[in-house]
Amino acid sequence: MTLGIELEREDDGRWLAEVPTLSGVLCYGTNRDEAVARVQALALRVIAERLEHGEVGPELISVSFEAA
Repeated sequence: MTLGIELEREDDGRWLAEVPTLSGVLCYGTNRDEAVARVQALALRVIAERLEHGEVGPELISVSFEAA
């Protein structure tokens, strides 16, 4: 499964990265790369938590990201 990452630059210069298919998975970073790294890490934690609780199937075990 490929998870898309949406990026937006705020007026104050910070970057916001979000994985829209995973509710609540969004992170700020001081630059684009930092925001992407943080949102990827958070997405993986959310997926791991859902796997542990049986909320998703094994189709998410292979995950890749694509930043827009």
